[in-house]
Amino acid sequence: MKSAFVLLAFLAVSQGLVRVPLMRGKSARQQLEESGLFEEYRRKFPYNPAAKFLPKNEQTVVPLTFDPYTTYFGLISIGTPPQVFRVLFDTGSSDLWVPSVKCTSSACVNHVRFRSSQSSTFQAGTKPFYISYNSGYAAGSTGYDIIHISNLFVEHQIFGLTENEADFLAFVPWDGILGLAFPGLSVEGGTTIINNMWNQGKIPQNMFSMYLSRSGEGSMLILGGTDSSYYTGSIKWIPVYKATNFWNIQIQSITVNGNTVACSGSCEAVVDSGTSYIIGPGKDINNMNGWLGAFSDQSGEFTVSCSNTDLMPDIVFNINGYSFALPPSAYVIKSKSGCRTGFSSGAWILGEVFMRQFYTVFDISNNRVGFAQAV
Repeated sequence: MKSAFVLLAFLAVSQGLVRVPLMRGKSARQQLEESGLFEEYRRKFPYNPAAKFLPKNEQTVVPLTFDPYTTYFGLISIGTPPQVFRVLFDTGSSDLWVPSVKCTSSACVNHVRFRSSQSSTFQAGTKPFYISYNSGYAAGSTGYDIIHISNLFVEHQIFGLTENEADFLAFVPWDGILGLAFPGLSVEGGTTIINNMWNQGKIPQNMFSMYLSRSGEGSMLILGGTDSSYYTGSIKWIPVYKATNFWNIQIQSITVNGNTVACSGSCEAVVDSGTSYIIGPGKDINNMNGWLGAFSDQSGEFTVSCSNTDLMPDIVFNINGYSFALPPSAYVIKSKSGCRTGFSSGAWILGEVFMRQFYTVFDISNNRVGFAQAV
């Protein structure tokens, strides 16, 4: 009887969802503006988020670029006893990495560094770790250890330990990155953390979902399924488009007041929690901003009058037979310096601006992405 009770208790825990609160820190832009360094860093490290999605045979720069606007991060811990890190949960990459205590770059000084000698469960890896960037790099070694995420732990997980990092990483609000894309993108090799969770029976379904709050509180990563308290209506499912190893979907068109303003004849887009804006080809982005009455400033950002935002139209993304309307409250970014639109040039990416409006589900088993109206 006692053993049966223990088994039922174990099943109750193992079948539950794992919730990871996500926080919003100051973006790199905010920190750089406060230090009077933003213009210098903008010139030195140009914003090119689409570069991380180049095919590997074209990839001379990057699985990560400087995005001065990302703000969401969550906590994980590594090792025994646990060492706590802030990480960007990134659906646009597949590796887990954090700074090593051996890192002496200025970027590492501002972040928590892993001390492998203080973890009794750490095992050194044999592969070096190297990620190239649009303007710099991160390099170091690999290792294996226990990763704790909320009340879940993943055993013998490979991760990168950076010993050199690009300068711009000093200003991001997180210490490292936890990638949630497909294994084919992994620089480290080995099994990705989300696949290990599934293989080790830690999550009830091979999927995860994200709710990104507009405020500083309430955002959540949910491992193992979905939570209907974060959305209204039903989840609209879109198949992953082509075998790219990214969370890649096909958009049929983007319209304003019934007029096609971008993505005429369909286009491919990556759903990426590691990109802050909605990104698209310059011609399409210019046309979208034109329909909104936005003007390009000297730095290439599109600004609008803060007093007119309530009068601006919805932008509708038509995907797999569904219409997802993005109101101005979602795509206008307000700051002390004024208002700008959350659209920028590059290959199509649906980043934070889109995901704040729509609760997003990543279903690994069925190769599909789901969107529902966020609460």
